[in-house]
Amino acid sequence: MFIAPVPGDCGCDSLSASMEMMSVAEARDLAISLVKPIEETERVSLSEALGRTIGRAVHAPREMPFFDNAAMDGFALRCADLADRCCLPVGATVAAGDAPMRLPEGAAVRIFTGAPVPAGADAVVMVEACIDKQHKVHISQVPAPGTNIRRAGSDQFVGQSLIASGKYVDAHHIGLLAANGIYEIEVVRRPRVAVFSTGDELCAGPCAPGQIPDANRPMLLALARQAGAEVSDLGILPDDPRSTADALGGIGARFDLVLSSGAVSMGGKDHIRGALEAAGGTVQGSRVAIKPGKPVMFGQLGAAGFTGLPGNPFAVHVGFHLFVLPQLLRLLGARQTAFAPVPAVAGFDWTRKAGRAEVFPVRLVGHDTAGCPILGRLGKSVSATLLPLAEADGLAIVPPNTSRITAGTALAWHPFCDKGNPQ
Repeated sequence: MFIAPVPGDCGCDSLSASMEMMSVAEARDLAISLVKPIEETERVSLSEALGRTIGRAVHAPREMPFFDNAAMDGFALRCADLADRCCLPVGATVAAGDAPMRLPEGAAVRIFTGAPVPAGADAVVMVEACIDKQHKVHISQVPAPGTNIRRAGSDQFVGQSLIASGKYVDAHHIGLLAANGIYEIEVVRRPRVAVFSTGDELCAGPCAPGQIPDANRPMLLALARQAGAEVSDLGILPDDPRSTADALGGIGARFDLVLSSGAVSMGGKDHIRGALEAAGGTVQGSRVAIKPGKPVMFGQLGAAGFTGLPGNPFAVHVGFHLFVLPQLLRLLGARQTAFAPVPAVAGFDWTRKAGRAEVFPVRLVGHDTAGCPILGRLGKSVSATLLPLAEADGLAIVPPNTSRITAGTALAWHPFCDKGNPQ
């Protein structure tokens, strides 16, 4: 067979350059650059604030504690009254919730934890150090002034920062805000995210012969919603460039981010690139040195970022965690748009082909003597199946140049959010 020589000006060099793949870090940075923090905010009640992102910093409206109060049950007194005696009459009893009072002259007051310390008292003697005779109390040792009193403002001062802008609201923040009498806060509007799948082979209900159920769209809708987005289901688009371009036309003004799955590779049915450009969008980059999920595409559609994920379900899951979640965090104005992986070690042996970083589901199987998590690998090195994720505690990543993993090899672990993710 005769093979003709390739002309020097055939464009192969430029084609080779265009086929170069981005690293995972480069792809993540590009994805983040395509979206901007949302500036719109809204006020919500504390009951609706969990998981939202603070749009405006909240500061303490008053000092905490609000008043001097007893740190424990006992007797409030004036230390000087014990200078020449060990017994004091009990002039009153004060409990948490009672109005402040004044210490009777030369007497002690029975007091309970959290109750306001009577004016004139300078110490609280814990009940265990007293002999309570009901009408009087015996105290064998003179306390130091300030003993067992939580002073007003000792925990926080007026104007102290309670929660900063861009922080993710967790349950302990809600407790702190409620303790300060704050019942509404200003949060960032939820990112508006559109999600659609592509492919004539997909069905959303009963499938015809040759079709398969669409797993990617329900999964992406759930992942985006779990990350705090307001999601819109755009359904399944056929393998038709014109129909896809028509569906994309104009939606960039309605959403902050548009997500697709499928049709982003280089086959005859992979029409997302052309449809995006026909709808007025631009492609900013594609192809990432990752397994699974190499055919990822990043672009712009009007004011919205566009991320086209592959069609294989596990690759979609990986692409969401590596690229889409950082985009959503950027939209929400989070200070961190990528969480540092948790250091871990392998509890398995594995030989793989080097060249691309590889992501795979893992299960936490124990800890080594130093307390480092030991991970077990789940499933095979393929991108189509979601079954291993059902038992997974997170995803692990192997660097591109690593071909051999043995028990004890260091791994980068990204725990799922319900398994201890620092998110």
